[in-house]
Amino acid sequence: MRCPWPQQDELMIHYHDHEWGKPVHDDTKLFEMLLLESFQAGLTWKTILHRREGFRKAFSDFDVQKVALYTEKEITELMQDVGIIRHQLKIKAAINNANLFISIQKEQGSFDCFIWSFTNGKTITNNYKNHQEIPANSLESDLMSKALKKKGFKFMGSTICYAFMQAAGMVNDHLSSCNFK
Repeated sequence: MRCPWPQQDELMIHYHDHEWGKPVHDDTKLFEMLLLESFQAGLTWKTILHRREGFRKAFSDFDVQKVALYTEKEITELMQDVGIIRHQLKIKAAINNANLFISIQKEQGSFDCFIWSFTNGKTITNNYKNHQEIPANSLESDLMSKALKKKGFKFMGSTICYAFMQAAGMVNDHLSSCNFK
């Protein structure tokens, strides 16, 4: 038994079974999730997940130090890259967010330390019986969004922050009947 949202898509099933809701404390992985979730705005997770390797290649294996240095040259190249979502504002936001991510690392010692403070360093485990009960946001994602926006992050609304929290295992929304909880 697993949550129904992966349907029969092998990539979605693998993501559900091995990543979604599992705690992540590695800054590189957290940057990857933050970048991918910001590109998800207005799109489905399936769309992003099926382009993940394209994003990995286009964004220097999610190396935040390299992405922070991207210039107009890289933006122009990314706008031609069919392996990603070619949305100029999201591409520029990824570069902006990379620079702010680094600032947080310098201030806090790690992005992990900062971001997990919104759940007091613990995973919030919910016990929903059906997928319709899972919220699009929470008090914690509202606070995270507000804090990130105050620092200048782009494409970090509360819904995106909640999806990030699920991806990073800050929230575990596997249904109560799911064997992968």
